[in-house]
Amino acid sequence: MATRTSSARPSPARDRLLQTASRIFYTRGIHSVGVEEVIATAGVTRSTMYRHFPGKEELVVAYLEAASAAERQRLEEALARSDGPEAAVAALAGAVVAQLSDPAYRGCAFLNAAAEYPDVDHPVHRAVLEHRRWYAETVAATLQPLTGRRTGAAAELFVLLRDGAMAAGCLSDPAEVGRVFRRGVDGLLAGA
Repeated sequence: MATRTSSARPSPARDRLLQTASRIFYTRGIHSVGVEEVIATAGVTRSTMYRHFPGKEELVVAYLEAASAAERQRLEEALARSDGPEAAVAALAGAVVAQLSDPAYRGCAFLNAAAEYPDVDHPVHRAVLEHRRWYAETVAATLQPLTGRRTGAAAELFVLLRDGAMAAGCLSDPAEVGRVFRRGVDGLLAGA
């Protein structure tokens, strides 16, 4: 699991910093945003920023950890509401389609971050890989009752379909991408 990189003390200023950074990093990209802009937009002092996050890298990792926690919660709630293995897979697919149809959608935060931080040893890239590990394990556990021995291959294909949908959702009509993604998941299950 990614190492906690910021102060554990709850603070309204820390929350504002993280929420502001998350919004700006997601909509404009990480490298295009400087710490000074985050500080000014969040309405905090420079010393407050550095008390909670020793540098931009730690703020970026915290942004990804918060995005991961939010996705985990959404998926856990959706899976808990599903009744049976088919409904659980539909919940996973539905979560992808819901992201694509969000008017604020600007691509997968994790794929975007990986593109900006391609060095696999960089803490930001490691945070991305940690999230992807969790996601792949969640998909595999959800698919296992339907795919049996072929779970690993089916999970890899599901994640690949998701990645493609997340990229295409920024380039094409998100509703059509969602329909194509669902057809791909249906085909995956039919082949399992």
